[in-house]
Amino acid sequence: MIPITYLFAIFFFALGTIIASFLGVVVARFGTGESWWSGHSYCDSCGATLTAKDMVPIFSWLLSRGRCFHCSTRVSVASTIVEATLGTLFMLSYFLFGISFPLLFFLCALFFVGAIVLYDIRHTIIPTPFSIFFVTVSIAFIASSAPTVQAFWSAFALALIIALSLVALHYASRGKAMGLADAPFAFGLSLLATPFAFSGFLYSFWIGALVGLFILARAPKGHRIGIEVPFAPFLAAGFLTALFTGWSVFYTISWLIHP
Repeated sequence: MIPITYLFAIFFFALGTIIASFLGVVVARFGTGESWWSGHSYCDSCGATLTAKDMVPIFSWLLSRGRCFHCSTRVSVASTIVEATLGTLFMLSYFLFGISFPLLFFLCALFFVGAIVLYDIRHTIIPTPFSIFFVTVSIAFIASSAPTVQAFWSAFALALIIALSLVALHYASRGKAMGLADAPFAFGLSLLATPFAFSGFLYSFWIGALVGLFILARAPKGHRIGIEVPFAPFLAAGFLTALFTGWSVFYTISWLIHP
């Protein structure tokens, strides 16, 4: 007999993949005038209406060998990677928080994290409605998970300091270093990553620097200036890495100096 913990883990993984599949529709249609809560999904190449067998997260892509069932056009693996990633995050969240109100709020927050990251990658902008809902859910999460009122305000204060530091960086660089919308996103992520918010903040810049150097190295000479790189994915990666691993940035620095 399968332990109930494993059954819940499978359930939350599956739920995460389904949510990720829905996020793809939201990101593709938001701001276009096309409804993302009604209407049928369709193949971008041939326009064929997708059926149930076309839309099973992960498995449809594997069974079709990465091609459309209708026109055999190659389907990007990106959506499958997103589905697997969000499914894993949902499962890890269950292991971290158990069945609780903090878990409910955290999963809702992950939904908006996914929406913000995917939209920022596609359009290099974070929609204001996404930010408002994300910050609201993040505050609800820390309010339900903080053991004391003092712990709540401590987490809130640190998140505010982190957000304001990004605002200062935005104006100091005249908007070239990052967008102003990254500040509320970092604020919400800081609340979610408590008590590893500071570590997550630094990890975000480390990850961003490494990926940025890789992108610059791959760019043709003469085209390296003016490359616009969305920062929301790095913020999400840094804060979530700190939270789920529990790695303090000071421990990481110590390990790098004295492995």
